[in-house]
Amino acid sequence: MEAFRIVGGARLAGEVRVTGAKNSVLKLMAAALLAEGTTVLHEVPHILDVEYMAELLRRLGCVVVHDVPTRTVSITVPEVPFHKADYDLVRKLRASINVLGPLLARCGEADVALPGGDAIGSRGLDMHVAGLERLGATVRSEHGFLIATRAERLHGATVWLDFPSVGATENLLMASVLAKGTTVIDNAAREPEIVDVCGLLLSMGAQIDGVGTSTLEIEGVESLAPAEHTTVPDRLVAGTWAVAATMTRGDVTVRNARADHLEIALDKLVRAGALVDELDDGIRVRCYDRPRAVDVVTLPYPGFPTDLQPQFIALNSIARGAAMVTENLFEARFRFVNEMVRLGADVRTDGHHAMVRGKQSLSGAPVEAADIRAGAGLVLAGLVADGVTMVFEPHHVDRGYEGFVADLVRLGADVARVSVNELA
Repeated sequence: MEAFRIVGGARLAGEVRVTGAKNSVLKLMAAALLAEGTTVLHEVPHILDVEYMAELLRRLGCVVVHDVPTRTVSITVPEVPFHKADYDLVRKLRASINVLGPLLARCGEADVALPGGDAIGSRGLDMHVAGLERLGATVRSEHGFLIATRAERLHGATVWLDFPSVGATENLLMASVLAKGTTVIDNAAREPEIVDVCGLLLSMGAQIDGVGTSTLEIEGVESLAPAEHTTVPDRLVAGTWAVAATMTRGDVTVRNARADHLEIALDKLVRAGALVDELDDGIRVRCYDRPRAVDVVTLPYPGFPTDLQPQFIALNSIARGAAMVTENLFEARFRFVNEMVRLGADVRTDGHHAMVRGKQSLSGAPVEAADIRAGAGLVLAGLVADGVTMVFEPHHVDRGYEGFVADLVRLGADVARVSVNELA
């Protein structure tokens, strides 16, 4: 067992650079299955989830080479990939469900174990299943697997999503690019990561209209060709650094970040008292006083991202005043609040609302990360807590942040990764 050991009190200052978005690159890797040959992806972060997805693709018959120093992944896909994704990998990585659409389109069959991933609440696959059935697939659940088959080529259809689900939008998009005829996905998710997947698919020869809108129209093609693509910057990692700068009254420049993908979050930081400058290749965030508490309501993009909600609870916990945080997407996100309370935070939850009353300081304590963003939020809280904070289960953070400890140290934090043996 390992933990992050954080000594509070540091002011973060300097530069960091974000890599490609985790929530995009995993889907780009899945999309490579749609074309025989070698697809090359750039700006791929060196994180656990990429390793999991690479191993999953290898088990499907692909040759995957991850050149860590150049942040490049090449995926060579056989003429007919295997079609079964086993539980031992899928349970670690919810994004593995995104091989369902490509495998169904290419192979005519896909057997994907029901996924695991972050413990942040129920994220059903009903919309995935209903949409694929509209395209002509037969889908059933059997022995812990979701099994999708097609008797012949998938066909175009109009699919209305009850909710702008990112995963369902991506799966249906990747299944429909090889379907016969026209598919319309209404109430589609609009996240920058979906726009990025569309960019790769277009480079591969897909025909997609309405990219970046809530209505995607796809004209199916007979086949796609492998392509080369650079992953969109990770807005959630960039947002985490922006919050960290504000909480520690620091001055942090985040390179390779796009302010237009973080408009609402950055506006919240400005309201909290931070100074935010948009640069040609990133953002600079400065804060010289104790931040003010800010209300947050999570919504699908372009609303406030649920993946920055824990970081803002951490910010509000040491801010002036009180604020309400409303979580509309994942009912179990507030599990992390119990760990914040161990650090001395004043947070009361009621359903999908959390009232946070800021305190002058937090108090270091042992806490446990339950998911990627909760882990990041606890580390940020540790930066401003008195004494030492231990964040256990750091592998969750490893799934989404490349070199998190090294970047914190370069910015001036007293943070180290330690083992239980060292603690003893």
